[in-house]
Amino acid sequence: MRDVLIAGVGQTPVTKDHRNRGRYLGAAAVKAAIADAGIDPTRIGALYVGNMLAGILANQQQLGGLIADYSGLAGIEAVAVEAACASGGAAIRVAYQAVAGGIHDVVVVCGVERMTHVERDAVTRALASAADWELEGVCGESFLSLNARLMRIYMQKYGVVAERFAPFAITAHRNALTNPNALLHKSLDAETYLASRMVTDPIRLFDVSPICNGAAALVLVAPHVAAEVADRARVRIAGSALTTASLALARRAEPLQLTAVSSSTRQSMSQAGVGHGDIDLFELHDAYTIMTALTLEAAGFARFGAGLDFADVARIGLTGELPLSTFGGLKARGHPVGASGCYQMVEAFLQLAERAGANQVPAAAVALVPNIGGTGPTVASHVLRRDR
Repeated sequence: MRDVLIAGVGQTPVTKDHRNRGRYLGAAAVKAAIADAGIDPTRIGALYVGNMLAGILANQQQLGGLIADYSGLAGIEAVAVEAACASGGAAIRVAYQAVAGGIHDVVVVCGVERMTHVERDAVTRALASAADWELEGVCGESFLSLNARLMRIYMQKYGVVAERFAPFAITAHRNALTNPNALLHKSLDAETYLASRMVTDPIRLFDVSPICNGAAALVLVAPHVAAEVADRARVRIAGSALTTASLALARRAEPLQLTAVSSSTRQSMSQAGVGHGDIDLFELHDAYTIMTALTLEAAGFARFGAGLDFADVARIGLTGELPLSTFGGLKARGHPVGASGCYQMVEAFLQLAERAGANQVPAAAVALVPNIGGTGPTVASHVLRRDR
């Protein structure tokens, strides 16, 4: 197994503008990443595309070949990877294996999603296809209702009130203000959070990430290729893992324990040789504030039932003990589902490469990035490490 390094990244602004079709979003991110890496496109061996909904919402499959064509890479190996909201992270996992295993020296991975060109009800139905359809979808369950159920169980079991979740959303919105690619440039305080409308009890408007469009991409390279790129902070994928759990909440022994988050983060951290005290930032999958609390617990940063102890703006801010959602996270940067895992990795790379600008976490050298599919049945986790 060879080391795998990130040579360059690209991203498009996250928007609700439905006019830019998915092929152009993906190609823009891919071209930007290639230019950032300074890599001759003829050296690229493969393109892996993370996407969840194009086949349902745009009647378009084969995104690998399509985006390769529109990126000027027609003819190379190209394939799409689907793992619900973890599609981006899963595509990175496949790309990592291709380079680590010596199959390719240079690959590009891209996450892309377009969600605002159809009615909201159509998006809700499409998202529900990532749940267990026979046990949940046909009963009218959606990701909103399933996350609301998790939040209700959590609040009842541990005796917490809704406002305890507010700092997770407040921090994400604060960090998004200085991210030019974020969808939501709107400050948030506890009063506004509590005054927001109830979407599905107990989930309020600011507990949930927005529907949107976007694409992000990374160029992964073998060490001998990394040595040729322009002088910059070298960021290595030091750990990579993807694990699974039951799709249906009813089939889990304990629905509040995200076992795939636990196993994937543990495996990736073990491979990287790091412990919890080494993690400088945690780019978690904060599609809902309840998922932030559950992920902190499952990843081992808090005991079960104590994830909300981290719900302190000072503790999770850019200069805090464990910075979260440093560019706004899914909550405020936006959650174009199949692309979110790639956005998370791009943002972690920018932190470790000291290219995060106003969002820079001081002296960041190690990042943990779990990307969650659905309510936790598929989780791709990566540890990034700055080598110099």
